[in-house]
Formats: sequence, C-alpha cells, structure tokens
Amino acid sequence: MRAPIVGNYDSSQGMTSMTQLLQGNSFFTGITRLCKGLAVVLVAGYALLQIFPSASAYLALIPARTIPFGWNLITAGYIEQSLAGVVISTIGLLFIGKLLEPIWGSREFLKFIFVVNFLTSICVFITAISLYYITRQESFLYTPLSGFHGVLAGFLVGIKQIIPDQELSLFFVLKIKAKRRPETSLKGDPSDEFAFSTFFPEFLRPVLDPIASVFDRLFCGRSETTTESKGQTLGGAPLPGSDPIEASRRRERGARALEQRLAPEKLSAVEILKSTPHEDAAENV
Repeated sequence: MRAPIVGNYDSSQGMTSMTQLLQGNSFFTGITRLCKGLAVVLVAGYALLQIFPSASAYLALIPARTIPFGWNLITAGYIEQSLAGVVISTIGLLFIGKLLEPIWGSREFLKFIFVVNFLTSICVFITAISLYYITRQESFLYTPLSGFHGVLAGFLVGIKQIIPDQELSLFFVLKIKAKRRPETSLKGDPSDEFAFSTFFPEFLRPVLDPIASVFDRLFCGRSETTTESKGQTLGGAPLPGSDPIEASRRRERGARALEQRLAPEKLSAVEILKSTPHEDAAENV
C-alpha cells in the first residue's frame, strides 16, 4: 500500500526539528484526536479481556475458528492480551502517529491502519495453518493470537519512506535508520534506498536481493520497460517528479510546512531548557 505523500523537506532543517521532537520532552503535545481514539480502543480491548477472559475466543484470532468467526481477522489487531503489549502499542501509536497522520491525512492514516491490521491477520492465519500441517501440533490452531504490532511495524516503514536519511532513537532503545523519501506521485518507491533488502541486516541482503529481483521482474517488469521505452514520460508528458526544479520547489514547500508545525513545540522545548539553569541557580542561592 502506498503511503500518501505531502511535499518534502530539507534534511538539515526539517530533520533537526523532527529529531528534537522525538528526543525532547514534548511527547504529550501534538497528539491527534484519531490517535487518542485508537489508543482508547486498545486500552478498552485489554480491559475487556481482563474483565471477561472468555472474550478472547470471539475477538482474538484462533485459526481453527476463523472460518465461522471471520470478524476475528479485523478485531484481532486491536486486542492486546498482555499489559506490556498494550503499553508498547499505545505509546507507539501516540508517538509515531502524531508524526505520520499530519503528513498522510486522517483518512489515509486510518485506512493504512485498517489495511495493515487486516493483512497482518491474514498472514498470521496462513502461517499458523501451515505450521500445523508441518508439525501436526494443535497448539497452532487453538492459541489465541492478537496484537497491534503489525501496524507498529508498518509505521516504521512509513517513517523510513517519509523522513530523509537519518537514524532515529525510539524509546531510547530501538534505533531505526530512515532513508530518502520518494519525490513522485507514482505508486511505490523504486529507489535502491527503499529496496526490500534494506529492511534487513546487511549480511542478509546478498541473499534477499536475488529473491526480491524475481518478484520485481514478475510484478513490475512491464511497467519498468514501458517507462524506459518512453524516456521517463507517461502519455507524452514527463513523469511527476522527473523535473528537478519542481522537485526542489516541493522540498521547499514541505520544509516550510513542517517548520511551521514544529516551531511552537521547538520553542517550548528551548524555553524549558533555558529556564532550567535559572531555577537551579535560584535554588543554590
């Protein structure tokens, strides 16, 4: 699924503000209503399981019962069965959602969450059924499976696509490195920096690149050939983003929009840092 793109911004200015926002003391500022509502859903789902444990049989994904209870493919993604799971999912949703939703828009952001959750449930279902036929262990069929972790992984992919080349620290533990963002309105990102193998450690990339190339030729070979044969044109007109001047203008517009959004939070963080030494000096006196 293609993440919506709105403009672009300069890595030396916009990324500095973004990093300060991620590592600063402004976690509770800028959280959107949609993210708050989804966080309430996650917490309510966890509370429901604590009050009525039997509800997991109807809300969580149980592969053996998915055929009669098909709605589990949708509800399982919003149900956390452990306290650690609901805490991590809620913080991740609020922390990353407030960065992605203003860029994608509320409608596309909600669509992204729904589609990723649904596809994650389908993949989990297929994996569980396959493991059962391989191992013949019934635990793969009757273990309740649920969680918001599929969407959190999708959020990291969105950050990798949107934010330029920058390593970000999340929760002071996990580090991700986001590459460049595409500058066209085409579906997908054909750049080498967004290749499938870049999501894995470097020692696995020589193994994954040939496999990814097979699927790339299978699903994208025709479109690539058409694009090359037309000399970066589509229907006689240049492809969006092929003009470097227009791309530069989009970067400038994106940089201004991002700076305007982050300026109040950046200013408040600077004021807090400036006021702290004065307070310490007053206490010492």
